[in-house]
Amino acid sequence: MSVALADELHRLGAEGSTGVLRAGDGEFHLVRGAIASVGCGRTIGLDRLVVEAGVATAEDWRRAGAGDPGPLLDEPQLETLALLSVFDAAYFLLASAAEPEFRPAPEHWLAPVCHIAPRALVHECERRTDNDHGPWTADLVTMVPVVPARRIKRNQVVLTGSQAEILAAADTRRSIADIARDLGRTTYGCLVAVRDLTAAGLIEPPEPVAEPVQRPGRHLALAPEPAATLTHVPVLPRRIPSGSAGPAGIPHRGTGDRPGRHAIDEEATATAHYRGTHAGAYEPERWQQVDRETLIRLRAALEELA
Repeated sequence: MSVALADELHRLGAEGSTGVLRAGDGEFHLVRGAIASVGCGRTIGLDRLVVEAGVATAEDWRRAGAGDPGPLLDEPQLETLALLSVFDAAYFLLASAAEPEFRPAPEHWLAPVCHIAPRALVHECERRTDNDHGPWTADLVTMVPVVPARRIKRNQVVLTGSQAEILAAADTRRSIADIARDLGRTTYGCLVAVRDLTAAGLIEPPEPVAEPVQRPGRHLALAPEPAATLTHVPVLPRRIPSGSAGPAGIPHRGTGDRPGRHAIDEEATATAHYRGTHAGAYEPERWQQVDRETLIRLRAALEELA
């Protein structure tokens, strides 16, 4: 995690600053020391999430960005989606070594529904970093294509609905960020799913990325070669109790086992974790339970919610 960026967020939060903190390929929007929005070039934006979830249309979002949010701020799902977007983008920005630069700016229009304390955001990103496992690191989400396994060592593998969707989207060309953008999902969620698929032997481990070679008058960057595609993967659309073994002896991890949790499930529970541990620093207006259909889209674990 970038210590310089985390320290700058803590400083701005303590000073109650309002403006934009730019770092690498993204930016943090702060309002009176709290984080209202985070954008990153490696993740899809909140605008795409709200449209995919049916919370607003593209025209509604355009008007909101122009200063006329109308009834959009009253949508209870907007707060949940805003938290997912902030955690998703901040995870990748804090994982880089970019030098932060702050500039004062007017308040972001999302401040009434999203105001996260910098300390809480850094804590959540540290928690996710602690759970990193396998060869897929955060910096590979745009640098390496996702390649289905050339050979399947097991006859049957049990997948979640979203894991099957991501596996089907792996075509030896698209990266994790590309797949997330095409499916309208968070990049972090897809990263966790790819890690699980790799551990199950359905996705090839990422090829080593060569460091750019600097030569006088030229710059050489090496890219991995594409591999063969996967021809057939049996997917069993049935549930297996948490902690039990799948038909091929593959342990099926329930939602309580953090290293193997499904991608979007990890994202969606971040809001509940945040509310439970930082209630004193963040007290948004109460809202009713999100409807089942929206939760299905957020968690993307259809078989577990059936």
